Amino acid sequence: MADIWLMRHGAYEGHRPGYHAPHEAVLTQEGRDQVSRSLPLPKGITAIVTSPIPRARQTATLVSHLTGLPIVATSGLLAELRAPSIVLGRTAETYPPAYRAWRARRVSNPFLRCEDGESLTDLHTRARHCAAFLHHTASRHGPLLAVSHTLLLGVLTHLPEGPAAFTTAAKTPWQFAERRLLPTHQRVAPGLH
Repeated sequence: MADIWLMRHGAYEGHRPGYHAPHEAVLTQEGRDQVSRSLPLPKGITAIVTSPIPRARQTATLVSHLTGLPIVATSGLLAELRAPSIVLGRTAETYPPAYRAWRARRVSNPFLRCEDGESLTDLHTRARHCAAFLHHTASRHGPLLAVSHTLLLGVLTHLPEGPAAFTTAAKTPWQFAERRLLPTHQRVAPGLH
């Protein structure tokens, strides 16, 4: 089974704690520098897959440019938790009441959604499909680097926890441009072989 390395994108415009970045947020110069400092990649990686969100896609493109590795897929399965539109570009002190109420109940009711956002069950299901996609892509292209976002990466690495993996992911965020190996036992989600 080919190794699958997971990498968080570099720093992006507007980042601060509790901030829900708009999708169009792009890498800063510091973000590009973080990506460059993250090299060299682990030996054996032969291809890159990425989230379509600009900060991840820019990270993947920079890695591709610096290493010569091809980007073989861009997939929405690798996108970050889809936050509701009402919080994009906002920080914790300006979250609307509906979002605050959802945050208070999301772990006890993982099927609950806030407006057009993703529920924790939705996120976990997508992460399971993403694990199957990564495994399939690695079987075709060899060891992979998958560029994505902190919460999805955290859920991917804790899939057996179910929707509660979000809680673990939120407590152990990834640093910008950090890489971790996808645990072998979590590469293919049950029922998605």
